[in-house]
Amino acid sequence: MAARLFGGILLFVTVCGPAVVAQSAHAQNLLSLVLPEQRTIQVRDPSELAPAPMPLTPPPPTVAEWNTEREPILLSLDEAIRIALANSTVVRVLTGVAAASTGSTIYDTAITNAGIDRQRGLFDPRIQVQNGFNRTESPSAQFDPLDPFLASLHGLRTDDYQLAVGIAKPTVTGGTFGLGVNARPQHYDSDQFPLNPQSRSSVQMDFTQPLLQGGGIAANVAPIVLARIDTERSFFQFKDSVQTLVIGVIQGYWALVAARTDVWAREQQVQQLQQAYDLAEAKFRLKLENKQEVSQTKVSLANFTAARIAARGVMLQRETALRTLLRLPPADGAEIIPTTPPLKERMEIQWEPLLELAAERRPEIIELKLILEADEQQLLLAQNQALPQLDAVALYRWNGLEGETPTGNMISTRPGEFTDWTLGVNFSVPLGLRTERAALRQRELILARDRANIEQGVLLATQQLALSLQNTVQFYEQYQAYTASRTAARENVLLQWAVFRANRQIFLNVLLAITDWGNAVSAEAQSLLQYNTELARLEQQTGTILETHGVRFYEERFESIGPLGRCGPSRSYPAGLPPTPNVDRYSSGDVPAENSFNLEDPIRRIPRPEPIERPEPVEPAPGAEGGP
Repeated sequence: MAARLFGGILLFVTVCGPAVVAQSAHAQNLLSLVLPEQRTIQVRDPSELAPAPMPLTPPPPTVAEWNTEREPILLSLDEAIRIALANSTVVRVLTGVAAASTGSTIYDTAITNAGIDRQRGLFDPRIQVQNGFNRTESPSAQFDPLDPFLASLHGLRTDDYQLAVGIAKPTVTGGTFGLGVNARPQHYDSDQFPLNPQSRSSVQMDFTQPLLQGGGIAANVAPIVLARIDTERSFFQFKDSVQTLVIGVIQGYWALVAARTDVWAREQQVQQLQQAYDLAEAKFRLKLENKQEVSQTKVSLANFTAARIAARGVMLQRETALRTLLRLPPADGAEIIPTTPPLKERMEIQWEPLLELAAERRPEIIELKLILEADEQQLLLAQNQALPQLDAVALYRWNGLEGETPTGNMISTRPGEFTDWTLGVNFSVPLGLRTERAALRQRELILARDRANIEQGVLLATQQLALSLQNTVQFYEQYQAYTASRTAARENVLLQWAVFRANRQIFLNVLLAITDWGNAVSAEAQSLLQYNTELARLEQQTGTILETHGVRFYEERFESIGPLGRCGPSRSYPAGLPPTPNVDRYSSGDVPAENSFNLEDPIRRIPRPEPIERPEPVEPAPGAEGGP
């Protein structure tokens, strides 16, 4: 960079060669202050970031603190759904034995809805005002008229003010209408002009209308239609996530009931094994049993104790998952006790109405339909862009001039005395239209792809409905089979326990009977609760689970900047779409839901055995083996 003093002004000239740029150290420092380069990786310490304090909650319950008293909270299924909907600012879903966020929020649809006004704003009229005071004084050299070998420097100074006011209004047909007013007063420091000062002014109207590319109402309102489709897609995506939340609450609720039932069954098994161990040990002390029987009962008792710990752990996990879905703290010193009993009657389900509901109401299929509509709009835009550019233009201008003559008189033009007008057509087209034709071909293929996707979506929905219907029938049949199995297992426990007490059989038969009975109790509850969950899943598969539970969406409003800007009054706009509380649908009570399975330990009904007396020794008969 070279510096040169010219006319009292210091100029910096940068000289660039093919590969080297020479700059002074001062110029480099100046550039580094204006636009520094990022030559290092800068990462702030986490303590410098905005704080996000974790909520203070008590430590969660564990299996090691099982006997700690917790305040019971009776919770019906309707209340659980209602709490989850009230706390659904961020929608959560059930993932196995845990809950996770979907990333969907009540604000998503409102955020997308603002895009409609952004596209409509393209047709708003725009006012532009330009004004400025200018002084122009350019020096020039002239030959001296007295001596042609000499030259003199002269300058003409002009002071003017320029005002330009215009309004432009795009139309839905693709055209643009304009109206503008220009005024420019000027003053010269010379007497060589007939008017000094003078003022030029003009009023202009112009209109440009595309006839091919960019023309037509359908092509110009297509961005607005696309924005509306995006809003609808966002709404149905959010509705789908809320449906997933509701089915997750139902599934988590029944899973907690199943886990509580399984804990009860495992606790009864431990108590039964404890009685068997005490009985075997008593028999061993009286020398009615050998040490092997005692060891076997002791091992079985330890195994059932471990199974009880595992069942308790699953129950705590199910409760924590349900708490997360409801947006409750993982621990608050209380225990959630479900009180809604499961449905035990068989529901008759008709196949064809299910298919019709799914085709009309299922959010995934609705979204695929909206994608197809968006593809048609994009194809319309691509077809329009593949046309040549042919624009009709029109302009009409009224020109005016006024000023002061050297004699001091003011003169001016009459209105409409000097006019300009233009009528014409502008045409341009790329030879071959390769880019536009490729874009059109791409949109046609995307449309064909999304038509195939909607066919695949309908097929997948049919398969999922069929699977859900099959599961519903299967779980109910399993429930009936496990009910019969539980009845048979109960009778078997009573029989095997009575024979074992009488010391007429080995402990292994009792162990198998206790195992079968506990498994039957858990399986019966699990199958019935899976049946109830699958009934709700059928409603989700058809897209009607919110309607059947009386859930609707209402529009929250908030104040924001209005058309008049920050100086004008605020306007009310959509802020979010929270779901309303559900209506009561399920029955409820004041006892734990697992009590509906008639939880009763069959061994507890057996009266305690009488004290065992050692029998008198019997003399062997003569001639018997081992006799004298």
